[in-house]
Amino acid sequence: MPQLLKAQVMQEGTIMRKNSIKNTRINMEVQRELSEIIRTQVKDPRLKGVMVTVTGAEVSPDLKYCKAFISVLGSQESCDEVFEGLRSAVGFIRRELAARVNLRNTPEITFVADTSIAYGVNMTHLINEVTKDLKDDSAEDEDGTSDEA
Repeated sequence: MPQLLKAQVMQEGTIMRKNSIKNTRINMEVQRELSEIIRTQVKDPRLKGVMVTVTGAEVSPDLKYCKAFISVLGSQESCDEVFEGLRSAVGFIRRELAARVNLRNTPEITFVADTSIAYGVNMTHLINEVTKDLKDDSAEDEDGTSDEA
């Protein structure tokens, strides 16, 4: 049971050690290289004309698996097409990653949709709507046209 105290329980229910400094550096390097590979090397037409961002990468401590978090700016259909294109190019992307990053093992890459940017934009829009109503109320109070006068 002491090992369980040192472990971090992931959302999927698997147990993984906390990220060390080395693992954090590997994650950052893999994220940077994946972004560069997808932007410049992948020639799939499903990825052209769509803004694709690699928002994060989590490489397992044994360097065998990698989750790449991808954010796509556009409609749901374009998002689905981008993920199809990435899945079809995963072998090429993995080979390019192996050539660019010197790791003991080249991880198997799984692409995961990251909706945090879309969520943030939606929350900003909602906050702007609420504050717009508040600004309108304060403008009425300053003019003296409020019902409470």
